[in-house]
Amino acid sequence: MANVFIPPPLQPLCEGVRSIELPGNTVGELILALENRFPGLAAKLSIDGELKPGLAVTVDNDVSGLGTAQRVSDTSEVHFLPAIGGG
Repeated sequence: MANVFIPPPLQPLCEGVRSIELPGNTVGELILALENRFPGLAAKLSIDGELKPGLAVTVDNDVSGLGTAQRVSDTSEVHFLPAIGGG
């Protein structure tokens, strides 16, 4: 199962859990698994099946341009991060 790291601002919604192993083949499936475990969390991460604006996801330390469609493996580490913009 993939290891999903919960962003610190969302940890109170997850009973203080910092990371959790969840089943799923894509980031979107992991978000659904998070929602099943912690109702209401998916709304903080996605809208209509896509990552919320201003949010990025890394899978195995690579920033994904595929968002919720990014594939994950049983050994993946997944982090949700605020997107960083430059100027």
